[in-house]
Amino acid sequence: MHLRKAEAFNQEELHYLSKFPIITLEKTTGQGTYGSTELGSREAAKGIKAINPNAKVLYYRNIMVHYGGYAINDNLINVKQPFLRNNSGETKLIRNRVQAYDLRDSSLQDWWLDHCFDMASYPEIDGIFIDGNIKALEPAFLKREIGEDNKADVKEAYAQMMMDLDEGVGPDKLLIANLIRARLPNSGLDYIQNFDGSYIEGFEAEANGLTKLEYVAKGIAAIQKAAREGNIICFSMGLGKALDVGLKIDDTRAKLEEGSYAQERLTYALAIFLICAEKYSYFLPHDGYSVNRNDSSVWLKDFPEFERPLGPPMGPAKLDGYVYTREFEHASVWLDIEKDEARVEWNR
Repeated sequence: MHLRKAEAFNQEELHYLSKFPIITLEKTTGQGTYGSTELGSREAAKGIKAINPNAKVLYYRNIMVHYGGYAINDNLINVKQPFLRNNSGETKLIRNRVQAYDLRDSSLQDWWLDHCFDMASYPEIDGIFIDGNIKALEPAFLKREIGEDNKADVKEAYAQMMMDLDEGVGPDKLLIANLIRARLPNSGLDYIQNFDGSYIEGFEAEANGLTKLEYVAKGIAAIQKAAREGNIICFSMGLGKALDVGLKIDDTRAKLEEGSYAQERLTYALAIFLICAEKYSYFLPHDGYSVNRNDSSVWLKDFPEFERPLGPPMGPAKLDGYVYTREFEHASVWLDIEKDEARVEWNR
Protein backbone atom coordinates (compact mmCIF):
# COMPACT_ATOMS: atom_id res chain seq x y z
CA MET A 1 0.00 0.00 0.00
CA HIS A 2 1.24 3.45 -0.94
CA LEU A 3 -0.93 6.42 -0.03
CA ARG A 4 -1.41 9.84 1.47
CA LYS A 5 -4.24 11.33 3.53
CA ALA A 6 -3.96 14.76 5.10
CA GLU A 7 -6.27 14.01 8.03
CA ALA A 8 -5.79 11.28 10.58
CA PHE A 9 -6.91 7.77 9.66
CA ASN A 10 -9.99 6.49 11.47
CA GLN A 11 -10.16 3.01 12.98
CA GLU A 12 -11.77 1.44 9.92
CA GLU A 13 -8.94 2.80 7.78
CA LEU A 14 -6.25 1.66 10.21
CA HIS A 15 -7.69 -1.86 10.25
CA TYR A 16 -7.70 -1.86 6.44
CA LEU A 17 -4.10 -0.65 6.26
CA SER A 18 -2.95 -3.17 8.84
CA LYS A 19 -3.73 -6.02 6.41
CA PHE A 20 -0.94 -4.94 4.05
CA PRO A 21 2.62 -6.24 4.60
CA ILE A 22 4.33 -2.99 3.51
CA ILE A 23 2.77 0.47 3.79
CA THR A 24 4.38 3.69 2.60
CA LEU A 25 2.91 6.81 4.19
CA GLU A 26 3.36 9.51 1.56
CA LYS A 27 4.04 13.23 2.02
CA THR A 28 1.24 15.19 3.80
CA THR A 29 0.10 12.12 5.75
CA GLY A 30 -1.68 13.35 8.87
CA GLN A 31 -0.42 16.89 8.30
CA GLY A 32 -3.87 18.47 8.61
CA THR A 33 -4.51 16.83 11.97
CA TYR A 34 -1.07 16.82 13.57
CA GLY A 35 0.58 19.82 11.92
CA SER A 36 3.39 18.06 10.08
CA THR A 37 4.08 15.04 7.90
CA GLU A 38 6.57 13.76 10.47
CA LEU A 39 4.11 13.61 13.35
CA GLY A 40 1.22 12.54 11.13
CA SER A 41 3.24 9.63 9.75
CA ARG A 42 4.38 8.54 13.19
CA GLU A 43 0.84 8.56 14.60
CA ALA A 44 -0.47 6.61 11.62
CA ALA A 45 2.35 4.08 11.99
CA LYS A 46 1.56 3.63 15.67
CA GLY A 47 -2.08 3.01 14.84
CA ILE A 48 -1.27 0.44 12.16
CA LYS A 49 1.26 -1.45 14.25
CA ALA A 50 -1.06 -1.51 17.28
CA ILE A 51 -3.31 -3.72 15.14
CA ASN A 52 -0.62 -5.63 13.24
CA PRO A 53 2.89 -5.38 14.73
CA ASN A 54 4.27 -7.32 11.75
CA ALA A 55 3.26 -4.69 9.19
CA LYS A 56 6.24 -2.72 7.86
CA VAL A 57 5.59 1.02 7.76
CA LEU A 58 7.84 3.27 5.67
CA TYR A 59 8.33 7.02 5.97
CA TYR A 60 8.43 8.95 2.69
CA ARG A 61 11.24 11.27 1.64
CA ASN A 62 12.02 12.68 -1.78
CA ILE A 63 15.71 13.01 -2.59
CA MET A 64 15.20 15.74 -5.21
CA VAL A 65 11.84 17.52 -4.81
CA HIS A 66 11.22 19.95 -1.96
CA TYR A 67 7.72 19.48 -0.59
CA GLY A 68 6.01 21.53 2.09
CA GLY A 69 4.33 20.15 5.17
CA TYR A 70 7.49 18.95 6.91
CA ALA A 71 8.52 20.51 10.23
CA ILE A 72 12.15 19.87 9.30
CA ASN A 73 11.83 22.43 6.50
CA ASP A 74 12.23 25.20 9.08
CA ASN A 75 15.86 24.14 9.47
CA LEU A 76 16.67 24.85 5.82
CA ILE A 77 17.51 28.37 6.94
CA ASN A 78 20.84 26.89 8.08
CA VAL A 79 21.64 25.46 4.64
CA LYS A 80 23.81 27.70 2.47
CA GLN A 81 22.42 26.66 -0.92
CA PRO A 82 19.52 24.24 -0.54
CA PHE A 83 18.09 24.51 -4.07
CA LEU A 84 19.34 24.23 -7.62
CA ARG A 85 19.22 27.44 -9.67
CA ASN A 86 19.05 28.14 -13.40
CA ASN A 87 21.03 30.84 -15.18
CA SER A 88 18.46 33.43 -14.10
CA GLY A 89 18.71 32.48 -10.45
CA GLU A 90 15.28 30.87 -10.38
CA THR A 91 14.84 27.91 -8.01
CA LYS A 92 11.37 26.60 -8.91
CA LEU A 93 12.69 24.34 -11.63
CA ILE A 94 10.34 21.36 -11.29
CA ARG A 95 7.13 22.02 -13.19
CA ASN A 96 7.96 25.72 -12.69
CA ARG A 97 6.52 25.61 -9.19
CA VAL A 98 8.63 23.36 -6.96
CA GLN A 99 12.29 23.60 -5.91
CA ALA A 100 14.85 20.86 -6.46
CA TYR A 101 17.47 20.10 -3.82
CA ASP A 102 21.06 20.96 -4.65
CA LEU A 103 22.62 17.68 -3.55
CA ARG A 104 26.11 19.07 -4.10
CA ASP A 105 25.80 21.26 -0.99
CA SER A 106 27.30 19.43 2.01
CA SER A 107 25.02 21.15 4.52
CA LEU A 108 21.99 20.14 2.43
CA GLN A 109 23.27 16.56 2.46
CA ASP A 110 23.58 16.62 6.24
CA TRP A 111 20.11 18.15 6.65
CA TRP A 112 18.48 15.52 4.44
CA LEU A 113 20.35 12.52 5.81
CA ASP A 114 20.05 13.48 9.48
CA HIS A 115 16.28 13.75 9.10
CA CYS A 116 16.09 10.23 7.64
CA PHE A 117 18.28 8.89 10.44
CA ASP A 118 16.06 10.60 13.02
CA MET A 119 12.79 9.27 11.59
CA ALA A 120 14.20 5.75 11.18
CA SER A 121 15.14 5.74 14.87
CA TYR A 122 11.49 5.64 15.98
CA PRO A 123 10.26 2.11 16.73
CA GLU A 124 7.00 2.61 14.82
CA ILE A 125 8.90 3.49 11.62
CA ASP A 126 10.36 0.41 9.92
CA GLY A 127 12.30 2.21 7.24
CA ILE A 128 12.51 4.96 4.64
CA PHE A 129 10.96 5.13 1.19
CA ILE A 130 13.17 7.22 -1.09
CA ASP A 131 11.44 8.88 -4.04
CA GLY A 132 12.88 11.08 -6.78
CA ASN A 133 15.77 8.75 -7.64
CA ILE A 134 14.89 8.91 -11.34
CA LYS A 135 15.16 12.70 -11.28
CA ALA A 136 18.66 12.44 -9.85
CA LEU A 137 19.81 9.72 -12.25
CA GLU A 138 18.09 10.62 -15.52
CA PRO A 139 20.75 12.63 -17.45
CA ALA A 140 18.20 14.78 -19.27
CA PHE A 141 16.25 15.87 -16.18
CA LEU A 142 17.04 19.56 -15.48
CA LYS A 143 20.11 19.40 -17.75
CA ARG A 144 18.86 22.33 -19.80
CA GLU A 145 18.16 24.38 -16.67
CA ILE A 146 21.42 23.82 -14.78
CA GLY A 147 23.83 22.54 -17.42
CA GLU A 148 25.27 19.13 -18.21
CA ASP A 149 28.27 19.37 -15.87
CA ASN A 150 26.16 20.46 -12.90
CA LYS A 151 23.70 17.64 -13.54
CA ALA A 152 26.56 15.14 -13.59
CA ASP A 153 27.73 16.51 -10.23
CA VAL A 154 24.21 16.14 -8.80
CA LYS A 155 24.14 12.51 -9.91
CA GLU A 156 27.51 11.86 -8.28
CA ALA A 157 26.37 13.51 -5.04
CA TYR A 158 23.19 11.41 -5.09
CA ALA A 159 25.20 8.18 -5.34
CA GLN A 160 27.35 9.15 -2.34
CA MET A 161 24.29 10.18 -0.30
CA MET A 162 22.60 6.85 -0.90
CA MET A 163 25.70 5.03 0.31
CA ASP A 164 25.75 7.24 3.40
CA LEU A 165 22.04 6.63 3.95
CA ASP A 166 22.50 2.87 3.75
CA GLU A 167 25.34 2.95 6.25
CA GLY A 168 23.64 5.38 8.64
CA VAL A 169 20.22 3.74 8.79
CA GLY A 170 21.75 0.36 9.52
CA PRO A 171 20.66 -3.22 8.85
CA ASP A 172 17.58 -3.21 11.09
CA LYS A 173 15.61 -0.71 9.02
CA LEU A 174 14.36 -1.03 5.45
CA LEU A 175 15.35 1.20 2.55
CA ILE A 176 13.04 1.01 -0.46
CA ALA A 177 13.78 3.27 -3.44
CA ASN A 178 11.59 4.18 -6.37
CA LEU A 179 14.47 3.07 -8.55
CA ILE A 180 14.03 0.38 -11.19
CA ARG A 181 12.97 2.04 -14.43
CA ALA A 182 13.66 0.91 -18.00
CA ARG A 183 14.47 4.48 -19.06
CA LEU A 184 17.75 4.30 -17.08
CA PRO A 185 20.96 2.56 -18.20
CA ASN A 186 20.78 -0.98 -16.83
CA SER A 187 17.32 0.00 -15.56
CA GLY A 188 18.85 1.51 -12.41
CA LEU A 189 20.15 -1.82 -11.15
CA ASP A 190 23.63 -0.35 -10.74
CA TYR A 191 22.34 1.39 -7.59
CA ILE A 192 20.18 -1.38 -6.09
CA GLN A 193 22.98 -2.48 -3.71
CA ASN A 194 22.28 0.56 -1.50
CA PHE A 195 18.69 -0.51 -0.88
CA ASP A 196 16.65 -3.48 0.29
CA GLY A 197 14.54 -3.25 -2.82
CA SER A 198 12.68 -1.12 -5.31
CA TYR A 199 9.24 0.32 -5.79
CA ILE A 200 7.97 0.04 -9.37
CA GLU A 201 5.85 2.67 -11.11
CA GLY A 202 5.86 4.38 -14.50
CA PHE A 203 6.18 0.87 -15.93
CA GLU A 204 4.79 1.68 -19.39
CA ALA A 205 6.40 4.43 -21.44
CA GLU A 206 8.33 5.35 -24.56
CA ALA A 207 11.65 6.84 -23.51
CA ASN A 208 15.32 7.10 -24.47
CA GLY A 209 14.80 5.46 -27.84
CA LEU A 210 12.72 2.56 -26.52
CA THR A 211 9.26 1.80 -27.84
CA LYS A 212 6.57 1.01 -25.26
CA LEU A 213 6.96 -2.70 -26.06
CA GLU A 214 10.74 -2.58 -25.62
CA TYR A 215 10.36 -0.50 -22.46
CA VAL A 216 7.99 -3.00 -20.82
CA ALA A 217 10.16 -5.99 -21.84
CA LYS A 218 13.28 -4.32 -20.45
CA GLY A 219 11.44 -3.46 -17.24
CA ILE A 220 10.23 -7.03 -16.75
CA ALA A 221 13.77 -8.37 -17.22
CA ALA A 222 15.15 -5.91 -14.65
CA ILE A 223 12.47 -6.70 -12.08
CA GLN A 224 12.96 -10.43 -12.53
CA LYS A 225 16.71 -10.08 -12.01
CA ALA A 226 16.33 -7.94 -8.89
CA ALA A 227 13.65 -10.19 -7.42
CA ARG A 228 15.63 -13.40 -8.02
CA GLU A 229 18.57 -11.84 -6.21
CA GLY A 230 16.44 -11.44 -3.09
CA ASN A 231 15.47 -7.78 -3.38
CA ILE A 232 12.08 -6.58 -2.21
CA ILE A 233 9.87 -5.59 -5.14
CA CYS A 234 6.87 -3.32 -4.52
CA PHE A 235 5.13 -3.41 -7.89
CA SER A 236 2.39 -0.88 -8.61
CA MET A 237 0.27 -0.28 -11.70
CA GLY A 238 -2.65 2.06 -12.22
CA LEU A 239 -6.15 0.84 -13.07
CA GLY A 240 -7.20 3.93 -15.02
CA LYS A 241 -6.32 4.87 -18.57
CA ALA A 242 -2.70 5.99 -18.58
CA LEU A 243 -1.95 9.69 -18.68
CA ASP A 244 -0.09 10.74 -21.81
CA VAL A 245 2.02 13.30 -19.98
CA GLY A 246 5.24 13.51 -18.00
CA LEU A 247 6.65 10.16 -16.89
CA LYS A 248 3.29 8.51 -17.60
CA ILE A 249 2.62 7.51 -14.01
CA ASP A 250 -0.95 6.27 -14.19
CA ASP A 251 -2.94 7.89 -11.42
CA THR A 252 -6.20 8.34 -13.33
CA ARG A 253 -9.33 7.31 -11.46
CA ALA A 254 -10.91 3.96 -12.16
CA LYS A 255 -14.28 2.26 -11.83
CA LEU A 256 -13.73 -1.38 -10.99
CA GLU A 257 -16.60 -3.59 -12.11
CA GLU A 258 -16.95 -6.80 -14.09
CA GLY A 259 -16.19 -6.27 -17.77
CA SER A 260 -14.81 -2.78 -17.20
CA TYR A 261 -11.49 -1.45 -18.48
CA ALA A 262 -10.26 -1.37 -14.90
CA GLN A 263 -11.02 -5.07 -14.40
CA GLU A 264 -9.11 -5.95 -17.57
CA ARG A 265 -6.32 -3.69 -16.41
CA LEU A 266 -6.22 -5.44 -13.03
CA THR A 267 -5.77 -8.82 -14.72
CA TYR A 268 -3.03 -7.44 -16.96
CA ALA A 269 -1.18 -5.79 -14.06
CA LEU A 270 -1.49 -8.90 -11.91
CA ALA A 271 -0.13 -11.07 -14.73
CA ILE A 272 2.94 -8.85 -15.14
CA PHE A 273 3.52 -8.97 -11.40
CA LEU A 274 3.23 -12.77 -11.27
CA ILE A 275 5.62 -13.19 -14.19
CA CYS A 276 8.20 -11.30 -12.11
CA ALA A 277 7.31 -12.19 -8.52
CA GLU A 278 9.63 -13.95 -6.11
CA LYS A 279 9.60 -14.47 -2.34
CA TYR A 280 9.77 -10.78 -1.36
CA SER A 281 7.50 -9.33 -4.05
CA TYR A 282 4.36 -7.29 -3.34
CA PHE A 283 1.58 -5.95 -5.56
CA LEU A 284 -0.45 -2.72 -5.56
CA PRO A 285 -3.20 -2.00 -8.11
CA HIS A 286 -4.30 1.60 -7.59
CA ASP A 287 -6.00 4.63 -9.09
CA GLY A 288 -3.85 7.28 -7.50
CA TYR A 289 -2.09 7.72 -4.19
CA SER A 290 -4.37 10.31 -2.62
CA VAL A 291 -7.29 9.02 -0.56
CA ASN A 292 -8.41 12.49 0.48
CA ARG A 293 -12.04 13.49 -0.16
CA ASN A 294 -12.93 10.05 -1.57
CA ASP A 295 -10.39 10.58 -4.37
CA SER A 296 -9.85 6.86 -4.87
CA SER A 297 -12.51 4.40 -5.95
CA VAL A 298 -10.50 1.41 -4.68
CA TRP A 299 -9.62 2.79 -1.23
CA LEU A 300 -10.97 0.43 1.49
CA LYS A 301 -11.82 -2.13 -1.20
CA ASP A 302 -10.65 -5.74 -1.11
CA PHE A 303 -9.76 -7.41 -4.40
CA PRO A 304 -11.06 -11.01 -4.65
CA GLU A 305 -7.80 -11.98 -6.36
CA PHE A 306 -5.96 -11.29 -3.12
CA GLU A 307 -7.91 -14.07 -1.38
CA ARG A 308 -6.95 -16.72 -3.92
CA PRO A 309 -4.51 -19.43 -2.73
CA LEU A 310 -1.75 -18.77 -5.27
CA GLY A 311 0.81 -21.20 -3.92
CA PRO A 312 4.52 -21.19 -4.80
CA PRO A 313 5.79 -20.86 -8.38
CA MET A 314 6.68 -24.09 -10.15
CA GLY A 315 9.68 -22.35 -11.72
CA PRO A 316 10.64 -19.12 -13.45
CA ALA A 317 8.57 -17.60 -16.23
CA LYS A 318 9.08 -18.83 -19.80
CA LEU A 319 9.39 -16.40 -22.69
CA ASP A 320 8.46 -16.92 -26.35
CA GLY A 321 8.83 -13.70 -28.30
CA TYR A 322 6.76 -11.27 -26.26
CA VAL A 323 4.57 -13.94 -24.66
CA TYR A 324 5.34 -14.93 -21.07
CA THR A 325 3.94 -17.94 -19.23
CA ARG A 326 4.39 -19.16 -15.68
CA GLU A 327 2.87 -21.84 -13.52
CA PHE A 328 2.05 -21.57 -9.82
CA GLU A 329 0.65 -24.29 -7.61
CA HIS A 330 -2.86 -22.88 -7.97
CA ALA A 331 -2.69 -20.57 -11.00
CA SER A 332 -1.52 -20.40 -14.60
CA VAL A 333 -0.37 -17.06 -16.01
CA TRP A 334 -0.30 -16.05 -19.69
CA LEU A 335 0.89 -12.59 -20.74
CA ASP A 336 1.27 -11.01 -24.18
CA ILE A 337 2.84 -7.56 -23.81
CA GLU A 338 2.70 -6.95 -27.56
CA LYS A 339 -1.11 -7.21 -27.55
CA ASP A 340 -1.59 -5.93 -23.98
CA GLU A 341 -3.51 -9.08 -23.12
CA ALA A 342 -3.30 -11.43 -20.15
CA ARG A 343 -5.01 -14.31 -18.40
CA VAL A 344 -4.70 -15.58 -14.85
CA GLU A 345 -6.47 -18.92 -14.54
CA TRP A 346 -7.05 -20.26 -11.03
CA ASN A 347 -7.48 -23.95 -10.25
CA ARG A 348 -8.78 -23.29 -6.73
